[in-house]
Amino acid sequence: MIIEQFINEKILQISAYIKAVIEKSLHYTELDQFIIDTMEEWTLLQVMDDTPGNAKERVFWHVMHEMSLHGSHALSSDLYFRSEINTCLDFFNGIGSYPIDCIGWRPLP
Repeated sequence: MIIEQFINEKILQISAYIKAVIEKSLHYTELDQFIIDTMEEWTLLQVMDDTPGNAKERVFWHVMHEMSLHGSHALSSDLYFRSEINTCLDFFNGIGSYPIDCIGWRPLP
């Protein structure tokens, strides 16, 4: 699987997970597990370059890092965090601009 295909697939998945957690149709621990599983899958690709290929990928890694840092439970308790993540989802969907303070780098093994 090429990197761009991996990122595009994971963007669709994480967007669905985040929306479901916000709507309370999915328990936040499922999103936490998705984050862990995605990071494990990423290591299998053995990517050695930490520079994202495009803005969408940079926002994806920003979301991944923010979700790892704050935990998915923060989506229900921290309105500022939820707003920040929704801004990223809007960008993924082409209805928003590049998020302010977005710093997303590929993790290296």
